[in-house]
Amino acid sequence: MKKIMAVFGTRPDAIKMCPLVKELKTRPDVKTIVCVSGQHREMLDSVLEAFGVSPDYDLSVMKSEQSLFDITESIMQAIRPVLERERPDIVLVHGDTTTAFAAALSCFYMKIPVGHVEAGLRTYSIFSPYPEEFNRRSVSLISDIDFAPTKSARYALISEGKSPEKIYVTGNTVLDALGSTVRVDHSCPELEWARGSRLILLTTHRRENIGEPMKNVFNAVRRIADDHPDVKLIYPVHMNPEIGSVARQMLGGHDRIMLTEPLGVVDFHNILNKSYLVLTDSGGLQEEAAALGKPTFILRDLSERREEILSGTVKVIGTRESEIYSVISRVLKDEKVYETMHRAHGDIEVGASKLIADILCR
Repeated sequence: MKKIMAVFGTRPDAIKMCPLVKELKTRPDVKTIVCVSGQHREMLDSVLEAFGVSPDYDLSVMKSEQSLFDITESIMQAIRPVLERERPDIVLVHGDTTTAFAAALSCFYMKIPVGHVEAGLRTYSIFSPYPEEFNRRSVSLISDIDFAPTKSARYALISEGKSPEKIYVTGNTVLDALGSTVRVDHSCPELEWARGSRLILLTTHRRENIGEPMKNVFNAVRRIADDHPDVKLIYPVHMNPEIGSVARQMLGGHDRIMLTEPLGVVDFHNILNKSYLVLTDSGGLQEEAAALGKPTFILRDLSERREEILSGTVKVIGTRESEIYSVISRVLKDEKVYETMHRAHGDIEVGASKLIADILCR
């Protein structure tokens, strides 16, 4: 029997790995072991609960005001005895998190094969996003098999010297997640509050955006809400207290801006599905929004999601207040501009998890 261990620790990679874990658990010739780092504690737990996934190991590394040093060191110290005890045939890590990097490096030291899910995304700017670009490129140096979500991600890996025979284009498991979470009849207080409006969903949390860039974003979205009476905006505030205090100071008290705690994945995906447009500096949200045909504006200078940008549904606009205000105001005022970006993708194409599981079982 093949022993496969999945290691993840943040909310975004849990959303993308849980469908794969559930698929692997249906395979009679596979023993699937789930190890979570707890890099995001409460946000991780809510995703595990939503998908019905119970970890076999929980490293519980999260602590107050943790640094990248703390996370990396804690994961490597905690995962070593787990790897020694289980000796899996392969360890699956996801994307670009510090959990993925630390787990992959630990496997390298122990000569345990690594499978990289969502491999090959690149901006080619080591500090954008930070530390994610470094993390995913470093994992690619270690990984034995790569599951690329797109053809361009595969080409990027090949250009870096990876063996084409070990790279598989599988699509993205986030679409499998959306296929189980988005529901026509879903209701929640946030959607009831936004009923009858053009809803803008905002997320921002990047380390490189903390400070003046984020203040620029908040100034711009408040101006947009002021100038468009039919618009409401929902912002699930990141748990970083440095972000929360600024958000409440600059956006609090506006009757058409709702600041919420981090939302459960089912509520979040359904709010996304009912949104008019999306403002975000997230990576994975670009894929989710594009899959649902939502015009999406990236609060960064670079994006690794090339297919989404080429589709016309996603546009990079940076963090300058004037640019954000100008671009979003134009989209809100000009229906033709909006419809150019609003691409109805139809039914969500699922199946990446099954394809990855099939490859692993072979």
